[in-house]
Amino acid sequence: MKIGIDRIGFATTNKYLDLDELANARGVDPNKFKIGIGQNKMAVADMTEDIVTLAINSTLEYLDDVDLAKLGLLIVGTESGIDQSKSASLFVKEALNLPNEIRTFEVKEACFGATAGLMMARDYVRAHPNHTAIVIGSDIARYGLNTSGEVTQGAGAVSMFIAQEPKIIAFEEGHASYSEDINDFWRPNNFKTALVDGKYSTEIYLKFFQKTFDAYLNQNKLTADDFTAITYHLPFTKMGLKANRLAVAEASEDSKARLEENFEYSTKYGREVGNLYTGSLYLSFLSLLENAGANLQAGKRIGFFSYGSGAMGEFFAGELVSGYEQYLNKELHQQMLSERTKLSVAEYENVFTETLKDLPEDIELSSDVTAGKYYFAGQNGFARNYKIKK
Repeated sequence: MKIGIDRIGFATTNKYLDLDELANARGVDPNKFKIGIGQNKMAVADMTEDIVTLAINSTLEYLDDVDLAKLGLLIVGTESGIDQSKSASLFVKEALNLPNEIRTFEVKEACFGATAGLMMARDYVRAHPNHTAIVIGSDIARYGLNTSGEVTQGAGAVSMFIAQEPKIIAFEEGHASYSEDINDFWRPNNFKTALVDGKYSTEIYLKFFQKTFDAYLNQNKLTADDFTAITYHLPFTKMGLKANRLAVAEASEDSKARLEENFEYSTKYGREVGNLYTGSLYLSFLSLLENAGANLQAGKRIGFFSYGSGAMGEFFAGELVSGYEQYLNKELHQQMLSERTKLSVAEYENVFTETLKDLPEDIELSSDVTAGKYYFAGQNGFARNYKIKK
């Protein structure tokens, strides 16, 4: 039985910041951000955009194609939870009018959460062949103004519909995992922004990639030459680039050129929105699918490296399904990115500061998000409300 991604949706915020302007405001050479980090723009979430709205909007993209009677599982992977007890998935379920009979919950392990959800969904569909699942990686990455991690912030969600005989990619059996208790990145309960040791985190990321990649190759008697592309968790482009250099170190010249070219295609969306935490790997995959064109053919193997600080790493792979191109929404995604509102650095700082404030027990919010999109409309008695923009 083949199981994999049947549909995929993507949503980001209504606003962005140009990183050239941030560099100038911080007294930094813009090339440090554009080349040294590998980022061009950064999605900025205002008070009315959170992981729930992003998760809903990314799933709406394909929901009309889903037979809800067969849907049995909904998982949201996130490290930007909006409640210490209630899962974000319940808000998503309510807004999308999904069946009450489905099993739904939230998963947390830093940026690995969506992959944990994906593996559970794959096992669920295997055990329940007549059922399907939705897995969403939704996050808002915040490190703080004038911090070392500021340039690697971002926001967005990637939603995946998991089914047997999938239309986009069928996962291969097996995976390679590796974990250690490491303090490279964390956010204590009383912190609204993350703490990170950037250099150490990059070292651990590369260590975990090498361990899981080598283990996967050994398990399956493969080499780097057997992959058409490898997609990576991309909190920022340069981190994935370093891992890809390790991957191609012993590849043939033709394979090296192919993997390097396809890596660049996989970074195009991430360069425009920044860090999605749990959604970053799957945005990398979507970017590859929608930008590589003739470089990707049905039947070819795509690798996935997932990493979550703290730390958890996993490598797995899948085979592209014939006709996958017709189930993508490239024009919609490009339109979404092009129609965002550009913020000045001062406006970004004001929006960022506003989002860190504690909300009162009762408040009503209005939003400038695009019509037809969901937004956080405030709360009553600390219970959160979500509405669709008319």
